Amino acid sequence: MPKESGLKVVATNRKARHDYHIMDTFEAGLVLMGTEVKSLREGRASLVDGFATFYNNELWLEAVYIPEYLNGSWTNHTARRRRKLLLHREELEKIDRKTRESGFTIVPLQLYFKDSRAKVEIAIARGKKDYDKRHALREQQDNREALREMRAKNRGE
Repeated sequence: MPKESGLKVVATNRKARHDYHIMDTFEAGLVLMGTEVKSLREGRASLVDGFATFYNNELWLEAVYIPEYLNGSWTNHTARRRRKLLLHREELEKIDRKTRESGFTIVPLQLYFKDSRAKVEIAIARGKKDYDKRHALREQQDNREALREMRAKNRGE
């Protein structure tokens, strides 16, 4: 059987880009159970409440929802269990140094399969204030209106 290649996105956390200023991103592997992989291959997961923390110098992904595999038996996994992230030691040290600073956190941005291996894109992020969110939404709305006006002019309306 040929090995699956390319990128298959399972879940994205669009709310993270709205709620946080993304400073730096990393690609991490995941330690998963067999039923979790099968559930992910069906495209079922949610990163909305997810975050990552350090325990014993290891990075762990928490509160990410991977529902139980429908055809699983007693070997099924818990939907919101803690999952270990796999990164190089230098990357872990860099993330640890940055998150020790006040206001920084680690949020998952995307969960995907890359060359048949489950990966998660995590980001070091700083929370946005409400006025930052309003400003960003206003900017997007202004850009959309400007594009709409330019298209209307180009059509000769």
